[in-house]
Amino acid sequence: MAKRGGFGGGMPGNMGNLMKQAQKMQKQMAEQQAALEEKEYTAKAGGGAVEVTINGKREVTKVTIDPDAVDPEDVEILEDTIMAAVNEALRAVEEDASRVMGSLTGGLGGSLGGFGF
Repeated sequence: MAKRGGFGGGMPGNMGNLMKQAQKMQKQMAEQQAALEEKEYTAKAGGGAVEVTINGKREVTKVTIDPDAVDPEDVEILEDTIMAAVNEALRAVEEDASRVMGSLTGGLGGSLGGFGF
């Protein structure tokens, strides 16, 4: 008579394969994350008056301001331009990270169905 219930019928082997695949994917994700952190992203705002470079760790590494953009009478415009360039560079990092990680997880949003990788 056949067994009912439990993990009979080869399930432990399947679970082992699933764990190996999960570990492989986790390693690939860690490698991709490290590669993303090494990349730099540059964005310009104000017609090129402000240029901001950030790395994949979301740290600002360089800010270049055209001297003609500096108006002591209207600092607020310069502040807004810097903020716009930083936000655009951050969006570029997020888009790149989503694209790379999405390709690894098959569009699961990095959750891997609840595994939390």
